[in-house]
Amino acid sequence: MPDPLNLGYLVPQFPGQTHIFFWREIADLERLGAVPHLLSTRPPPPGLVSHDWSDAAIARTTYLGRPTPGHALTGLLRAPWSDILRERQGGEFLKDVLICLPAARALIQNCRARGIGHVHAHSCGRAALICALARLMGGPSYSLTLHGALSDYGPGQGFKWRHASFATIITHRLMAEMRDVLGPDLPADVMVQPMGVDTEDFKRDTPYLPPAPGAPLRLFSCGRLHRVKGHQDLLSALRLLLDRGIDVQLDIAGEDDAGGTGYRAELQAHLEALGLGAHARLLGAVSGAEVRRHLLAADVFVLASWHEPLGVAYMEAMACGVPTIGTDAGGVRELIDPGESGLLVSPKSPQGLAEAIATLADDPALCARLSEAGRARVVQDFRSSQGAETLIAGANRAMARGGVSA
Repeated sequence: MPDPLNLGYLVPQFPGQTHIFFWREIADLERLGAVPHLLSTRPPPPGLVSHDWSDAAIARTTYLGRPTPGHALTGLLRAPWSDILRERQGGEFLKDVLICLPAARALIQNCRARGIGHVHAHSCGRAALICALARLMGGPSYSLTLHGALSDYGPGQGFKWRHASFATIITHRLMAEMRDVLGPDLPADVMVQPMGVDTEDFKRDTPYLPPAPGAPLRLFSCGRLHRVKGHQDLLSALRLLLDRGIDVQLDIAGEDDAGGTGYRAELQAHLEALGLGAHARLLGAVSGAEVRRHLLAADVFVLASWHEPLGVAYMEAMACGVPTIGTDAGGVRELIDPGESGLLVSPKSPQGLAEAIATLADDPALCARLSEAGRARVVQDFRSSQGAETLIAGANRAMARGGVSA
């Protein structure tokens, strides 16, 4: 019987408020016989630690952002300077390299001590740079996943991708963009692999019931509190609906990147200026179990992102059979077929959001159809186990080609 796969699993600032997808994938890796070793750069701010599994995850995670002085010195001395300087990326790239070198050395030592033959970076930012530097200094093979626009992940992308054994990209749209931008720097082994959800966890115990005539329409949204998530547009849509005599109640789960001291204050002020105090609540960072509870109690799920690479929050809602309204932005159309498995509106359009919500409020048959079709769509193509299967197969291929440098 072959030895189990020792797989390094590197996620920046793990476990953050949006990281339930990674925790599910870790469970799937274990179920499939792999041994994932959790790695991260540093812990998230306290206000973003919200899951009932967060303490267990933190206890299992090695944080590479706390290197010893020995790691820092050895990283500088053994750095692959010829490869680094060949990039001609300028000061920002060199700054990132200097930040990441000690962590890269710590990664190498951790992998050797634990027998880790391959590391997957669920990021194309500094986490991927740590892996690339470690590889060139004699560390294990690595892979990476692109979760959004490449421009969000810092300089040196050619360097990060060129040395990877394989890569996954979450949408076909991003894949096309990557082929245009990076071209020959992409690894030969690169594939589209969407994020996914546990469809056995996110499901209904009882059938979805469309909103009752005359009852308040219960809306739920879930996403970090950031301007690009469009929560301010959804609040403005709420005001339009109330002015039309449509009674709605909205709960928004999520926190800002500062743990509650940042954009949340601006969003709360917008809520109050619109006179929505009796109709909308900001719940803050909540656990996955709380997200599921709110989904099962909702009539409609709405997320008004200005840009969304794909959208795990949409998947969770659809898996729970909640009629879902999204924005036609980024790769969302690869998940939601408009009018079939959900509704799509233009981003930055409170009026469009209000019209879509009003349509569902007036059409219980459409709500019921979207409930059924949305879940079927996720079960067919967006199960979390698919990502774990892809990582195991890719890591085994990489190690068969010679996972650890001489």
